[in-house]
Amino acid sequence: MSMAYLYGKKFVGLITPTITALREELYNTPYSNIDWGKVSNCCAEEDLHNPRSQVRNIVLVCLKKFVEPMLNWWPTNKLRGRALSKLMEQIHYNNETTEYITICPVDKALNMICCWVENPNSDAFKKHLPRVYDYLWIAEDGMKAKIYDGCQNWETPFIVQAMCSTNLINEFGPTIKKAHDFMKKSQVLRNLPDYERFYRHRSKGSWTLSTIDNGWPISDGTAETLKNKDGSICTYERRRTATWVELLNPSESFKNIVIDHPTSECTASVIDGMVLFKELYPQYRSEEVGNCIKNAVKYVEGKQLKDGSWYGSWGICFTYGTMFAVKGLGAAGRNYYNSSSIRKACKFLLSKQQSTGGWGESYLSNYTEEYVDSGTPHTVETAWAMLGLIYGGQAEIDPVPLYRAAQVLMSMQLETGEFPQQEHAGCANSAFYFNYPNYRNLFPIMALGEFRRRLVANKN
Repeated sequence: MSMAYLYGKKFVGLITPTITALREELYNTPYSNIDWGKVSNCCAEEDLHNPRSQVRNIVLVCLKKFVEPMLNWWPTNKLRGRALSKLMEQIHYNNETTEYITICPVDKALNMICCWVENPNSDAFKKHLPRVYDYLWIAEDGMKAKIYDGCQNWETPFIVQAMCSTNLINEFGPTIKKAHDFMKKSQVLRNLPDYERFYRHRSKGSWTLSTIDNGWPISDGTAETLKNKDGSICTYERRRTATWVELLNPSESFKNIVIDHPTSECTASVIDGMVLFKELYPQYRSEEVGNCIKNAVKYVEGKQLKDGSWYGSWGICFTYGTMFAVKGLGAAGRNYYNSSSIRKACKFLLSKQQSTGGWGESYLSNYTEEYVDSGTPHTVETAWAMLGLIYGGQAEIDPVPLYRAAQVLMSMQLETGEFPQQEHAGCANSAFYFNYPNYRNLFPIMALGEFRRRLVANKN
C-alpha cells in the first residue's frame, strides 16, 4: 500500500549529498544514464525465485500503457485522488492498531515516509519516530535491524517447555512464573475496531509473535479463528480468496505472498494446543474442538510427502516441518504402531542422519523443495530431528540413533553452557532466511531433556 501511495503521489525526496553518494555506491552505472523503463522488470538470476506469470505481465502492460496515462488527466485523476485517500486511511489504520510498529521494518519505514509526505508535522509521523528503536539492536559486530519487532510470545513458551523437559522446574520456579505472567499479560483481549472494513481478522483471545503492541495475531495463539474449510491453519488470517491470485504476485524474489497460505507446522501446533485445551476443559464447545482436531489431523496427514517428510515454511526446512507434524499427530493419538505417517516420518529423519550422528540441512532445501544436506551437524536441526524421533516413539523402538545425536549436541556445547551460533534456522517465503536468537539454546536443551525423560521412563 505504501509503495502504491508514494508512486501515485509521484513523490521524489530532496536530492542531498547522502542520496547522491548512495546512488554512486549502489549502481554500477551512473544513475542519470539508467533507463528505468527498460530495467524495471530486470531481476538477478540468483534472486529469481518466482518468475513472472503471463497474466501478471499482461496486467502490468495494460496498467502502464493505458490506465496510467488516463489517471493523469481530468476527470479520471479524481479517481486516483480518491484511491490515494483510501490508501492513507488503510496505512493510518495499520499504524494505529500496531502502536506504530506495523508488521515489519520495511513496512514501517515506508508507512513512516507516507505519513511524512502527507504532513511532515503530523502526529502520525511523530508517533512513528520512537518506535524505530523496536527494530534496532546492537550485536557483537555493530548495530543491526531485526526483521520483526521481536519474537517474545513465540520463544517464551518454547523456553518454558525446554525447562520443563529437564525435570528441573523446581530450580526455575520464579523464572517460569514470570514467563507465565508475561504470557497472560500479552494476550490480546479485544478485537480491533472496525476490523472487517479494513480487511483484518478478529484478534480477541490471540497472541502476537512479539508483544501485545504488535497487533497481528498468529495461529499458534489462535485456533478456530484462523481455521480454513479444509481444516488447515494459516499464519495470520484465514484464507479468504482463491490461490490463483498468486499469478498477480508482484515479487520475483518471494513466493506465496499475495494471500496467507496454510502450513503444516501451524496446523500441527494448533492440534497440539487444542488437544491440551480439550483435556483441561472437556465440556467447552467439545464438538467444535473435536472437529477442529479431526480436520486438522486429516490435513496434516494429507500434506506428508512421499519420502515421509513435511515441508517447513517457517524454518529450515523438512527437518523443521517434520518435527512439528509428528508432534501434532502424536498429540492427537497417532504413534509409531498405529500410524503409517509416523513410521514414514521416523524413517525419513533416520535416513538424513549424518555419519557424525547429527543432522544438518541447508537453507537451499526451502528453495529447491528437496532435502539438501549441509554436510555438517547443526545444533538446532539436530535437536529438531531428535524431537521428531522422540515424539514418534523412536526412543522405545531403537534409542541408538538418539544416543548418537545426544553425543553430538553435548560435544558442541560451549564452556559457558550455551550452544554455538550457526547458520540461520528461520525462513519465510522460501527465500528469506533469518535467525531466532534463542533457538540455539532452547531446542538442544529440550531435545536432551525429552530424551533423558523417555530413557528414565523406559527403565522404570
